[in-house]
Amino acid sequence: MLRRLLLGAALATVAMPAWAQNCAPRVPDSELVKPRTLTLSTNPTLPPMQYVNAQGQLVGMRVDLGAEIARRLCLTPEHVRIEFAAMIPGLAARRWDMINTGMFYTEERAKLMYLVRYEEQAISISVPRGNPRRITKLEDLAALTVGVEQGGFEFRRTQDIAKALEEKGLKPITIRPFDNFAVSFQALRAGQLDAAVSIDSTGKEYDDRGDFTRALSGLFGTPINFGLRSKVLAQAVAVVLGEMRADGSFGALLDKYGVKAYEGPFDVVGPG
Repeated sequence: MLRRLLLGAALATVAMPAWAQNCAPRVPDSELVKPRTLTLSTNPTLPPMQYVNAQGQLVGMRVDLGAEIARRLCLTPEHVRIEFAAMIPGLAARRWDMINTGMFYTEERAKLMYLVRYEEQAISISVPRGNPRRITKLEDLAALTVGVEQGGFEFRRTQDIAKALEEKGLKPITIRPFDNFAVSFQALRAGQLDAAVSIDSTGKEYDDRGDFTRALSGLFGTPINFGLRSKVLAQAVAVVLGEMRADGSFGALLDKYGVKAYEGPFDVVGPG
Protein backbone atom coordinates (compact mmCIF):
# COMPACT_ATOMS: atom_id res chain seq x y z
CA MET A 1 0.00 0.00 0.00
CA LEU A 2 2.78 2.42 0.94
CA ARG A 3 4.62 1.70 -2.31
CA ARG A 4 1.43 2.40 -4.28
CA LEU A 5 0.84 5.65 -2.42
CA LEU A 6 4.40 6.85 -2.99
CA LEU A 7 4.14 6.01 -6.68
CA GLY A 8 0.95 8.01 -6.85
CA ALA A 9 2.74 10.90 -5.19
CA ALA A 10 5.40 10.85 -7.88
CA LEU A 11 2.66 11.27 -10.46
CA ALA A 12 0.86 14.00 -8.55
CA THR A 13 3.68 16.46 -7.89
CA VAL A 14 2.62 20.04 -8.35
CA ALA A 15 5.26 22.67 -9.01
CA MET A 16 4.04 26.13 -8.09
CA PRO A 17 4.56 29.01 -10.55
CA ALA A 18 8.21 29.96 -10.76
CA TRP A 19 9.39 33.40 -9.70
CA ALA A 20 12.68 35.20 -10.05
CA GLN A 21 15.25 33.87 -7.63
CA ASN A 22 17.33 36.98 -7.03
CA CYS A 23 18.20 36.06 -3.47
CA ALA A 24 20.53 33.50 -1.94
CA PRO A 25 18.77 30.41 -0.56
CA ARG A 26 18.65 30.45 3.22
CA VAL A 27 18.90 26.64 3.40
CA PRO A 28 21.76 24.66 1.81
CA ASP A 29 20.94 22.10 -0.88
CA SER A 30 22.37 19.38 1.37
CA GLU A 31 19.30 19.80 3.60
CA LEU A 32 16.82 19.54 0.71
CA VAL A 33 15.43 16.71 -1.42
CA LYS A 34 15.93 18.82 -4.57
CA PRO A 35 18.32 21.75 -5.01
CA ARG A 36 16.76 25.19 -4.42
CA THR A 37 13.35 23.55 -3.95
CA LEU A 38 11.09 23.20 -0.92
CA THR A 39 9.18 19.96 -1.47
CA LEU A 40 6.00 19.78 0.61
CA SER A 41 3.60 16.87 1.00
CA THR A 42 -0.10 17.66 1.29
CA ASN A 43 -3.38 15.78 1.42
CA PRO A 44 -5.67 18.10 -0.61
CA THR A 45 -8.99 16.95 0.83
CA LEU A 46 -9.65 19.59 3.49
CA PRO A 47 -11.23 22.76 2.11
CA PRO A 48 -10.50 25.60 2.70
CA MET A 49 -7.10 24.61 4.11
CA GLN A 50 -5.80 22.51 1.22
CA TYR A 51 -7.90 21.24 -1.68
CA VAL A 52 -8.20 21.08 -5.47
CA ASN A 53 -10.53 23.69 -6.96
CA ALA A 54 -12.83 23.33 -9.96
CA GLN A 55 -9.95 24.26 -12.26
CA GLY A 56 -7.79 21.44 -10.90
CA GLN A 57 -5.51 23.84 -9.02
CA LEU A 58 -4.10 23.10 -5.59
CA VAL A 59 -5.26 25.95 -3.34
CA GLY A 60 -5.97 26.81 0.29
CA MET A 61 -4.50 28.52 3.33
CA ARG A 62 -1.75 25.97 3.95
CA VAL A 63 -0.81 25.93 0.27
CA ASP A 64 -0.45 29.73 0.38
CA LEU A 65 1.53 29.56 3.61
CA GLY A 66 3.88 26.90 2.28
CA ALA A 67 4.50 28.92 -0.89
CA GLU A 68 5.23 32.07 1.11
CA ILE A 69 7.67 30.24 3.38
CA ALA A 70 9.46 28.91 0.29
CA ARG A 71 9.59 32.40 -1.25
CA ARG A 72 11.14 33.87 1.87
CA LEU A 73 13.68 31.05 1.96
CA CYS A 74 14.45 31.84 -1.70
CA LEU A 75 13.34 28.35 -2.73
CA THR A 76 10.82 27.13 -5.30
CA PRO A 77 7.79 25.46 -3.66
CA GLU A 78 6.74 22.05 -4.97
CA HIS A 79 3.70 20.29 -3.49
CA VAL A 80 3.28 16.53 -3.62
CA ARG A 81 -0.31 15.27 -3.28
CA ILE A 82 -0.35 12.14 -1.15
CA GLU A 83 -2.53 10.34 1.39
CA PHE A 84 -1.65 11.08 5.00
CA ALA A 85 -0.73 7.47 5.77
CA ALA A 86 2.35 7.75 3.51
CA MET A 87 3.57 11.14 4.71
CA ILE A 88 5.70 10.24 7.72
CA PRO A 89 7.38 7.22 6.04
CA GLY A 90 7.92 9.38 2.94
CA LEU A 91 9.55 12.11 5.01
CA ALA A 92 11.96 9.58 6.52
CA ALA A 93 12.71 8.25 3.03
CA ARG A 94 13.56 11.77 1.74
CA ARG A 95 10.59 11.95 -0.62
CA TRP A 96 9.79 15.47 0.60
CA ASP A 97 11.25 18.07 2.93
CA MET A 98 8.17 19.12 4.88
CA ILE A 99 4.75 17.74 5.75
CA ASN A 100 2.28 20.53 5.08
CA THR A 101 -1.13 18.99 5.64
CA GLY A 102 -2.35 20.29 8.98
CA MET A 103 -0.76 17.59 11.12
CA PHE A 104 -1.79 17.72 14.78
CA TYR A 105 0.94 17.95 17.39
CA THR A 106 1.60 14.83 19.47
CA GLU A 107 4.58 13.88 21.63
CA GLU A 108 4.88 10.66 19.64
CA ARG A 109 5.39 12.61 16.42
CA ALA A 110 7.95 14.86 18.11
CA LYS A 111 10.10 11.74 18.56
CA LEU A 112 9.97 10.95 14.84
CA MET A 113 10.66 14.33 13.21
CA TYR A 114 11.15 18.02 13.84
CA LEU A 115 7.92 19.94 14.42
CA VAL A 116 7.10 23.64 14.19
CA ARG A 117 3.69 24.59 15.62
CA TYR A 118 1.88 27.45 13.88
CA GLU A 119 -1.92 26.94 14.02
CA GLU A 120 -4.68 25.87 16.42
CA GLN A 121 -7.37 23.42 15.34
CA ALA A 122 -10.00 21.16 16.85
CA ILE A 123 -12.33 18.41 15.61
CA SER A 124 -15.85 18.72 14.23
CA ILE A 125 -18.61 16.19 13.67
CA SER A 126 -20.55 16.74 10.43
CA VAL A 127 -23.92 15.16 9.72
CA PRO A 128 -26.47 15.20 6.88
CA ARG A 129 -28.02 18.59 6.23
CA GLY A 130 -30.55 19.55 8.85
CA ASN A 131 -29.12 17.16 11.47
CA PRO A 132 -31.97 14.62 11.18
CA ARG A 133 -30.76 12.59 14.19
CA ARG A 134 -30.60 15.75 16.35
CA ILE A 135 -27.00 15.22 17.44
CA THR A 136 -26.10 17.85 20.03
CA LYS A 137 -23.60 15.98 22.23
CA LEU A 138 -21.15 13.10 21.92
CA GLU A 139 -23.54 10.67 23.61
CA ASP A 140 -25.89 11.11 20.66
CA LEU A 141 -23.34 9.26 18.48
CA ALA A 142 -23.98 5.98 20.31
CA ALA A 143 -24.92 3.15 17.91
CA LEU A 144 -24.18 5.31 14.85
CA THR A 145 -21.69 4.80 11.99
CA VAL A 146 -18.97 7.45 11.85
CA GLY A 147 -16.42 7.97 9.07
CA VAL A 148 -12.92 9.38 9.49
CA GLU A 149 -9.57 9.45 7.70
CA GLN A 150 -7.45 6.55 8.87
CA GLY A 151 -4.15 6.78 10.68
CA GLY A 152 -4.23 10.34 11.97
CA PHE A 153 -5.08 12.34 15.07
CA GLU A 154 -8.76 12.48 14.13
CA PHE A 155 -8.92 8.67 13.84
CA ARG A 156 -7.41 8.22 17.30
CA ARG A 157 -9.74 10.75 18.88
CA THR A 158 -12.71 9.03 17.24
CA GLN A 159 -11.53 5.81 18.86
CA ASP A 160 -11.34 7.68 22.19
CA ILE A 161 -14.94 8.85 21.73
CA ALA A 162 -16.06 5.28 21.01
CA LYS A 163 -14.28 3.97 24.11
CA ALA A 164 -15.77 6.70 26.33
CA LEU A 165 -19.29 5.92 25.12
CA GLU A 166 -18.86 2.22 25.84
CA GLU A 167 -17.51 3.01 29.32
CA LYS A 168 -20.77 4.90 29.93
CA GLY A 169 -22.71 1.78 29.01
CA LEU A 170 -23.93 3.19 25.70
CA LYS A 171 -24.13 1.28 22.45
CA PRO A 172 -20.82 1.25 20.54
CA ILE A 173 -20.29 3.36 17.46
CA THR A 174 -19.06 1.82 14.23
CA ILE A 175 -15.92 3.56 12.99
CA ARG A 176 -15.35 3.41 9.24
CA PRO A 177 -11.82 4.45 8.23
CA PHE A 178 -11.19 5.99 4.80
CA ASP A 179 -8.07 6.86 2.82
CA ASN A 180 -8.86 10.57 3.09
CA PHE A 181 -11.49 13.02 4.27
CA ALA A 182 -12.95 13.58 0.80
CA VAL A 183 -13.95 9.92 0.50
CA SER A 184 -15.43 10.00 4.00
CA PHE A 185 -17.63 12.96 3.11
CA GLN A 186 -18.66 11.27 -0.13
CA ALA A 187 -19.85 8.31 1.94
CA LEU A 188 -21.76 10.68 4.23
CA ARG A 189 -23.41 12.28 1.21
CA ALA A 190 -24.35 8.85 -0.13
CA GLY A 191 -26.09 7.91 3.13
CA GLN A 192 -23.48 5.29 4.06
CA LEU A 193 -22.57 7.14 7.27
CA ASP A 194 -24.44 8.88 10.03
CA ALA A 195 -21.58 11.33 10.67
CA ALA A 196 -18.08 12.26 9.48
CA VAL A 197 -15.15 13.58 11.49
CA SER A 198 -12.88 16.38 10.24
CA ILE A 199 -11.13 19.51 11.50
CA ASP A 200 -13.15 22.55 12.55
CA SER A 201 -12.21 24.61 9.49
CA THR A 202 -13.45 21.94 7.08
CA GLY A 203 -16.60 21.21 9.07
CA LYS A 204 -17.43 24.93 9.02
CA GLU A 205 -16.67 25.21 5.29
CA TYR A 206 -19.08 22.39 4.40
CA ASP A 207 -21.71 23.88 6.70
CA ASP A 208 -21.30 27.33 5.11
CA ARG A 209 -21.64 25.78 1.66
CA GLY A 210 -24.86 24.08 2.69
CA ASP A 211 -23.47 20.59 2.02
CA PHE A 212 -23.58 19.24 5.60
CA THR A 213 -24.51 20.45 9.06
CA ARG A 214 -21.77 20.79 11.65
CA ALA A 215 -23.39 19.19 14.69
CA LEU A 216 -20.40 19.37 17.07
CA SER A 217 -17.17 21.38 17.02
CA GLY A 218 -14.26 22.47 19.18
CA LEU A 219 -13.39 18.93 20.27
CA PHE A 220 -9.83 18.03 21.36
CA GLY A 221 -8.26 21.42 20.54
CA THR A 222 -4.57 20.88 19.69
CA PRO A 223 -1.81 22.82 17.87
CA ILE A 224 -1.11 22.08 14.22
CA ASN A 225 2.49 21.78 13.04
CA PHE A 226 4.76 21.30 10.07
CA GLY A 227 6.81 18.11 10.14
CA LEU A 228 10.40 18.21 8.86
CA ARG A 229 13.27 15.75 8.53
CA SER A 230 16.04 18.38 8.69
CA LYS A 231 16.61 20.36 11.87
CA VAL A 232 18.38 23.06 9.85
CA LEU A 233 15.35 23.48 7.60
CA ALA A 234 12.99 23.39 10.60
CA GLN A 235 14.93 26.21 12.25
CA ALA A 236 14.82 28.25 9.04
CA VAL A 237 11.05 27.74 8.75
CA ALA A 238 10.61 28.83 12.37
CA VAL A 239 12.58 32.00 11.68
CA VAL A 240 10.43 32.79 8.63
CA LEU A 241 7.23 32.29 10.61
CA GLY A 242 8.57 34.70 13.23
CA GLU A 243 9.30 37.26 10.51
CA MET A 244 5.80 36.82 9.10
CA ARG A 245 4.26 37.27 12.53
CA ALA A 246 6.30 40.43 13.06
CA ASP A 247 5.32 42.04 9.75
CA GLY A 248 1.64 41.05 10.11
CA SER A 249 1.43 38.79 7.05
CA PHE A 250 1.05 35.61 9.10
CA GLY A 251 -1.95 36.90 11.03
CA ALA A 252 -3.48 38.37 7.89
CA LEU A 253 -3.29 35.05 6.03
CA LEU A 254 -4.86 33.03 8.84
CA ASP A 255 -7.51 35.68 9.46
CA LYS A 256 -8.47 35.49 5.78
CA TYR A 257 -9.48 31.86 6.33
CA GLY A 258 -10.85 32.30 9.84
CA VAL A 259 -8.08 30.20 11.38
CA LYS A 260 -6.66 30.73 14.86
CA ALA A 261 -2.90 31.21 14.98
CA TYR A 262 -0.69 29.35 17.43
CA GLU A 263 0.06 31.86 20.19
CA GLY A 264 3.30 30.36 21.46
CA PRO A 265 6.80 30.87 20.05
CA PHE A 266 7.71 29.15 16.81
CA ASP A 267 10.09 26.74 18.50
CA VAL A 268 11.51 23.64 16.86
CA VAL A 269 10.53 20.52 18.80
CA GLY A 270 11.95 17.14 17.93
CA PRO A 271 14.41 14.35 18.58
CA GLY A 272 17.82 15.22 20.00
